[in-house]
Amino acid sequence: MVPTRKATLARKAPQRHLNSASANPAVAQRAFESPLTEDMLTRFDSRAATYDRENRFFDQDFEELRAAKYLILPVPSEFGGPGLSLAEVCREQRRLAYFAPATALAVNMHLYWVGIAADLWRRGDTSLEWMLRDAAAGEIFAAGHAESGNDIPVLLSSCKAERVEGGYRFTGRKQFGSLTPVWTRLGLHGMEISNASQPRIVHAFMPRDSSGYIIKETWDVLGMRATRSDDTVLENVFVPDRFIARIVPAGGAGIDAFVLSIFAWALMGFGNIYYGLAKRALDKTIAAAKSKHSLAVSRTMAYHPELQHAIAQMVIEMESIGPHLDRIADDWSNGVDHGAEWPAKIFAAKYRAVEGSWRVVDLGLDIAGGAGIFRSLGYERLLRDARLGRIHPANAFLTHEVVAKTALGISLDEQPRWG
Repeated sequence: MVPTRKATLARKAPQRHLNSASANPAVAQRAFESPLTEDMLTRFDSRAATYDRENRFFDQDFEELRAAKYLILPVPSEFGGPGLSLAEVCREQRRLAYFAPATALAVNMHLYWVGIAADLWRRGDTSLEWMLRDAAAGEIFAAGHAESGNDIPVLLSSCKAERVEGGYRFTGRKQFGSLTPVWTRLGLHGMEISNASQPRIVHAFMPRDSSGYIIKETWDVLGMRATRSDDTVLENVFVPDRFIARIVPAGGAGIDAFVLSIFAWALMGFGNIYYGLAKRALDKTIAAAKSKHSLAVSRTMAYHPELQHAIAQMVIEMESIGPHLDRIADDWSNGVDHGAEWPAKIFAAKYRAVEGSWRVVDLGLDIAGGAGIFRSLGYERLLRDARLGRIHPANAFLTHEVVAKTALGISLDEQPRWG
């Protein structure tokens, strides 16, 4: 992945410092009253199609979630939040995504930063405590990781980071950040190459009132349109030291507790969101099959053997996705020590979730038939949204590379040699 360095993650002894914050199984078992009321979810559902059609930010949903304190779910009680674990937040996101997947995806970008800070804080690492205080005070965090031509986000960067007095300056272009109209802290990273043989990745949070950046309104896309993930162009933007989160080696060698937590919170969130979307598609398909008629069938299409076969395939997919996501999120939340295998486990769970969810939604369109392509039915939006799950990091190429190298005991930074 990075030809200039050897990674340290391949088949090492278990590393407890890479694990999640809490080693207390009770964290994932306590009672919690969800802020997502049925009335709220019904309203989110009613607005989703309009947001998508108009390619408009989910402003009403966002304000409702903010007012309900949904955006501080991971904030520990010491800072005024309920202190939900990764597993608990994933379950809430799954519920939200069933009704409004784009809304869930966008707020995931904020929740995962807050969750990372909370996990580290519970482990005794107070370096990001300021994030918990900011989140409790209403600051909104977004992700600025995606870059054109960089298929290994977080570990590498085409954005330049340069050390200057009092902080770093960043130059580059960030994409797919979500929450563009409302973020107040943009989480980003850049490559610092003052020592060309030992490049480093600088992780930082850029305040909204910084100078030297431009937001380009580029978001007019296939699916998840309500997230408003416009591009952010950085032009020598200064970020002071107090907003520098980590400086780590480039590539797999830089996967410390902070970077691994990014993978866990972001990717497990993605997986659960697309699983929730697929559950909605399955329920819509079953309901439609029970009322769908054909001149060639004396009863509803629910009695057609091939339709039953397709429904069975959808259910089987769903039965294997949910438990996989739950197991990995619960292991993380309860401090299970998977050591150097954590990246592979996280990537595999996200990959399995989005690939399976896409198959479920695609099969549902086969069953819906021609009616499914009309926007009024609501299925074509689910289809477009579901397809984006396979594009979200980590993509299929990177997932297979990480999983295979971990299994084979090969450094994540090892490059193939031909001839």
